[in-house]
Amino acid sequence: MLSFPIYLDNNSTTPMDPRVLEAMLPFFNEKFGNAASRNHSFGWSAEEAVDYAREQVARLVGATSKEIIFTSGATEANNLAIKGVYEMYGSQGNHMITVTTEHKATLDACKKVEKMGGDVTYLSPNEDGLINLADLEAAITDKTILITVMYGNNEIGVVQDLKGISAIAKKNGILFHTDATQAVGKIPVDVLADGIDLMSFTAHKMYGPKGVGALYVRRKNPRVKVTSQMDGGGHERGMRSGTLNVPGIVGFGKACELSQNEMAEEAVRLSAMRDRLEKELLTIEEAYVNGNAEHRLPHVANISFKFVEGEGLMMGTKDIAVSSGSACTSASLEPSYVLKSLGLDDELAHSSLRFGLGRFTTDEEVDFAIDHVKTAVHNLREMSPLWEMFKEGIDLKTIEWAEH
Repeated sequence: MLSFPIYLDNNSTTPMDPRVLEAMLPFFNEKFGNAASRNHSFGWSAEEAVDYAREQVARLVGATSKEIIFTSGATEANNLAIKGVYEMYGSQGNHMITVTTEHKATLDACKKVEKMGGDVTYLSPNEDGLINLADLEAAITDKTILITVMYGNNEIGVVQDLKGISAIAKKNGILFHTDATQAVGKIPVDVLADGIDLMSFTAHKMYGPKGVGALYVRRKNPRVKVTSQMDGGGHERGMRSGTLNVPGIVGFGKACELSQNEMAEEAVRLSAMRDRLEKELLTIEEAYVNGNAEHRLPHVANISFKFVEGEGLMMGTKDIAVSSGSACTSASLEPSYVLKSLGLDDELAHSSLRFGLGRFTTDEEVDFAIDHVKTAVHNLREMSPLWEMFKEGIDLKTIEWAEH
């Protein structure tokens, strides 16, 4: 039985896996201790649970447990990495390099660094969303201290050439940070093999709780340090003070363990489902997939439908929960800045839908979504004078619209 609306927005958040909830429950009322309380068993059992979770999280990404700093989520982890590196290594240089398609948490942290006196280069990607490594090399100066490029994009799912980027960073003695929020738990991520120095990720994108995330900070070759952005009791090796969210951290650990065990199988299932969804929706005339089709996350599809009005499309597909643009900035009716960075015009960027499939998505739900979107696009085009003109072979670019 289908229940509506059907949830296909797993890039913005995922439902919690019942096994994660089960692991967390004791830490709300029975084992409610503060992990920093060293004088009694309540504190000890909380600390033990945190230590175990830290190992589960570290194992998933090929790190050691001492390299995992718990935060309130990926936004905080991005801020800690970018501002923390700027303050710690400011004496060596003040230049950073990032990409125009990064998540707002990265872009806004970079804007803040500029206000603090830093200098940031924003690279534009190719039309398929991948960055050009030659552009990256060309942007490096003797003042560059950090390159920050996301692993897998939250809107189009494109996976960057991390090894290529980190090799350039290493060759030039520059630290490399990646926002791997969408990638960790979905595809194999290994901080050593990928040459990552700092990495942000979060629990709620991998069937764990909201409000808990982590920053991986490399401990050797090179040993990386960041200045704390949250001061207090010196928790998390002095990099992030604040009483630890023990139930959240336990859930994060369990979510990482489950992802590690089930990710490979899940990726095969999801990519087959995603490919079927795309193949069917591309039978609609003038429908286009956004982003590189080879280098991408297994569960994401972003498709634009020409001659369809964006808000109409959202209204017409109200039985499925999908997003147009990015949930993190969806309070504005601006077309997605990520799609515009790929060179899409406002109309096409507005008429795009992002599908994020997940662990609990069924074939039946995908079948429904295919029919639902096909019907919505057909109905909206029936009402569109532009579609009629296009079908009559009129080149819309040549039309001069009268002002009224």
